[in-house]
Formats: sequence, C-alpha cells, structure tokens
Amino acid sequence: MFENLFKLKDHGTNVKTEVMAGLTTFMTMVYILAVNPNILSASGMDAGAVLTATAIASAIACLCMAFIANKPFALSAGLGLNAYFAYTICGQMGYAWPVALTAVLFEGIIFIILSLTNVREAIFNAIPKPLKIAVSVGIGFFITFIGLQNAGIIVDGATLVALFSPKSMIATGEISDAGISAILALIGVAVIAFLLIKGVKGYMLYGILITWGLGILCQLVGLYKPNPDAGFYSLIPSTITSMPASMSSTMFKFDFGFIGSHLGDFIVMCFSFLFVDIFDTLGTVIGCAASADMLNEDGSLDGIKEVLLADAVGTTVGACLGTSTITTFVESSSGISEGGRTGLVALTTGILFLIALFFTPLFLTIPSFATAPALIIVGFLMMLQVSKIDWTDYVDAIPCFAAITMMGFAYSISEGISFGIITYVLLHLFTGKTKGISPLMYILAVLFVLKYFVI
Repeated sequence: MFENLFKLKDHGTNVKTEVMAGLTTFMTMVYILAVNPNILSASGMDAGAVLTATAIASAIACLCMAFIANKPFALSAGLGLNAYFAYTICGQMGYAWPVALTAVLFEGIIFIILSLTNVREAIFNAIPKPLKIAVSVGIGFFITFIGLQNAGIIVDGATLVALFSPKSMIATGEISDAGISAILALIGVAVIAFLLIKGVKGYMLYGILITWGLGILCQLVGLYKPNPDAGFYSLIPSTITSMPASMSSTMFKFDFGFIGSHLGDFIVMCFSFLFVDIFDTLGTVIGCAASADMLNEDGSLDGIKEVLLADAVGTTVGACLGTSTITTFVESSSGISEGGRTGLVALTTGILFLIALFFTPLFLTIPSFATAPALIIVGFLMMLQVSKIDWTDYVDAIPCFAAITMMGFAYSISEGISFGIITYVLLHLFTGKTKGISPLMYILAVLFVLKYFVI
C-alpha cells in the first residue's frame, strides 16, 4: 500500500526508513507543542486551546504534505511567525489576537490562490539564491534572540538590551526564580548542543526534558519557588494524560468587523504576514530540499507547487482552529538525514502529533526556560547556511548582510526581508549588474518601498 502511495522504491527508500525518519522529525520538533502555546498566550490566547489547535493543524498539514506533495517535510506553527503574531501584531501594534487570527486566515486563503495560480512558485524562482539563504539565516538570528529573551538571559538594559547579571540571582538573601531560570536555560543550551554534537536522535526533546527535570529538582529542594503572580509556575504536572483541551475559545474566533472599520491597518497587517510567510516558507523549503539533494542545478525544486499548496492549506486550517501560521519546519532535515525521502515521513509525523494530544498536561507544564534552549539551537541550525553565501561578492553579500542583521535588530522578519530585497535591487542597479534579475524582484522592491512610505 505504502509503495503505491509514496513510490518508495523510486526514491530509494523503504517503510522502516521512512517511519524512523518520521519519528526522528517528530522528536526534534515536538517542542513546538510547548513553545507555541507559550508564545501565543502572550497575546491573550488560551494556552490549552492553542496546544490542541497546533497539534491538529500540524497533523492536517503533514497529511497534506504527504498526500499532495509526497515530500518528507513536516509542518507546524512557524517559529518567528508566531512571534510576529504575538509580539509584533498583538504586542507592538496593539491589536487583539482575533484580529491577527483573521489576518492569518486571509493570508492562508490568498496563499492557496497564489499556489494554484503558480504565483508563489514564480516568486520562489525569482528570488536570487544568496537572498534565499540569507532569509533562512536571518530567521535563525531572530529566533535565537527570542530564545535568549524567553530564557531571561537577555534582558532590558541601559543599552536597550543587556546580558543577565549573575549578581541579580541574589535577592534578599535568596536565589531568585529569574536567576535559577536563566542558569537552567544556559545548562539546557549546553545539554542540547552536546547531544547534537554526539548525534543523539531527538536531542532537542531530550534537552528540553533534561532541563525541565533539573527545574523540578530545584523546585523540590526549594531553590525554585512557584509564584504565579510573578510569572513562575509549578514545574510539576498535576497529571500526565488528559483529554485534549477544548478549542472553543479560539476556533473560528475571527474579527471581520475590524476589516470594515480599519481597512488600511488590516491591509498592512495582511501584507506583512504575506511577505513574512512567503519568505519563511521558501527559505525553509530551500534549506530542507538542499539537505536532501532535491534541488535541481538551477536551484529549482520539482513539485514546489504542491509543497506550497500543502503549506497554504495548513495555514488556513490552523487559523480556523486557532493558531498562527503553519509552515514547513527546518527540523524536517533531521528526518531527511535519517534517509527519509517521501511523504510517508510527513504522514508518520502527523499521526504522532495526534497521539501527543492526549499528553497535553505535560506540554503545558514545561517552562519557557526549558524550551528557550531549543529556540536558540534551532537558530544555530538555520544559521549554518551562512557559509553558502559568497561574502567576497559585495553586491550580493551586502543585501544578505542587511537581511540577516535587520531581522534581529529590527525584531521583525519582514523588515529584514524588506531591507534585503530593496538593497539587492538598488546595488545591482547602481553597479549595472542587472543581468539575470527577475522583473518580479523589481516589483517586490517597489512594493516594499511603498510599504514604508505610502501604505
């Protein structure tokens, strides 16, 4: 059956290899069930509902990837995109989460249309390869910054941001929870890095569990004292299994009235989500496909239309259920490194997401200092591609540098993309090196400029 569905022999693989690859992929990305509720709850959403929505939307998206595209890519709520949802749209811009969720819905519908009409495929092929790499690297930089903040390692300071001071661990003669959390997060980074170096399968999941376990020990001996009013909750789950939390508080909670009363603001929001998701998805797909040697010599990918369609369907379904943008995960490369080559990998991962639904108490109890190290290491993995940029070619390298740095320093993926594309087009125009630049690049550059000065 699996041979007929996924053409395993044609891809040089078998059921055992694909299932193991799917399990490996799941183990490296299951942390999203702890991270995503933690991030989106900052916007006011119910963490339990978000966890259920994330698991179901991830499963549906993975099934779409399996049966529509037959690719070994797994999908879930995108890191960086969920941060953009919670910290930029709902945080900096001050919009309520139903408004942001409505924008995600429109984004998904638009992306389905664009995928069916080959527009996203055209954009994929139009973006120069150096910028494709830079987008992935920049997202890694951004995610790392968020992880450091969530861990309490990077804090507010006189220089905008500052390193957490060990001296602050001592408060009224006792070690503070903030200090313990920061130290445990640093230990978690070291643990995950060690497991990664040793090639341990599921190193991120193990790293989270080990860090969490150390936190529980600290709570048992009194070093960590739960204080919900200060944002420090008990690290010991009251139960292990339970029925999935209801999604009633997030499912179909859209604010269509906002569109009529704030059309201009809504267009800007959708525009930002569109560009963020386009380049986040394309960058990740490029990275995963490259690691599996799926890219053609010209950098194109066979079946990219189906891959992007599965991604778009996942985003639309996710918005309806109550979670941020669903996108292809860079952790898919872990399963690919195990030999996974077909949609059976994605199918296996999707089924495991559904099984995980019945262990939500565990995921909701995992603290941010235990998941933050995973964000930091994911950032490292995404930044590995920086070596593929030719830094001696300044006309290409400077736009890449602009894209990477602006994502972190402007605290926005879309701003990094904007600066990268605008800089790329301008430098190539000024130096006369316009041969081979797609007309779509000029259009994108103009749109980004308009985003700043007109829209």
